Order: sequence, then C-alpha cells, then structure tokens
Amino acid sequence: MIERHPSIEPVHPGEVLREDILPALSMSKTAVADALGISRQTLYDILNEKQPVTAEMAVRFGKLFGNGGRFWINLQRSHDLAVAERTVDVSEIRTVEARAG
Repeated sequence: MIERHPSIEPVHPGEVLREDILPALSMSKTAVADALGISRQTLYDILNEKQPVTAEMAVRFGKLFGNGGRFWINLQRSHDLAVAERTVDVSEIRTVEARAG
C-alpha cells in the first residue's frame, strides 16, 4: 500500500476536472454537462468543489472521459477520508484490542 505524504491533501475530483480534464477537451462546459445528461449547475458545483462526485456521477464521468467510474469514485473517497481524518474528533474513542481464542 502506498502511503500519501501527510502534508499533501488528496484533491477533490472537481479540481481534476477543472484543472486537467476540461482544458484538454475541445468542448464547452455546457456541452460537457449536456453529454453527461446533467445540468450546468451540477457540473459547476462539482468543478467548484461544492458537490461531491457520487457513484452515479463517477459512472457518467468514467464513460465520457474513458477512464472508468472507479477512478472518479476513488478520488472522491480519498478526498472525503482525508477531510474526515482532519476534522472528526476521535480523541475520546478508545481502540479495542482483539482477544486471542
């Protein structure tokens, strides 16, 4: 398993779309939203990191961009986990030790 550097946050999938995918396409954002079968507002919310990439959206992105839904859902999962690890207070939770046999 590859460990990420603790000072580098996993990116939101919207950032990948905004910075890497869309600039490489010869399609407008409106055309991308139409091709995905979603509203422009939904696309803009994802691009602005206001909305997560759901499993359904991951499948749509994966089909349109040819890289599969797992790529997109894994980006979102990694981002969500990093945010939770940073924000959820677990200081009062004790680790349970497993008992042998």
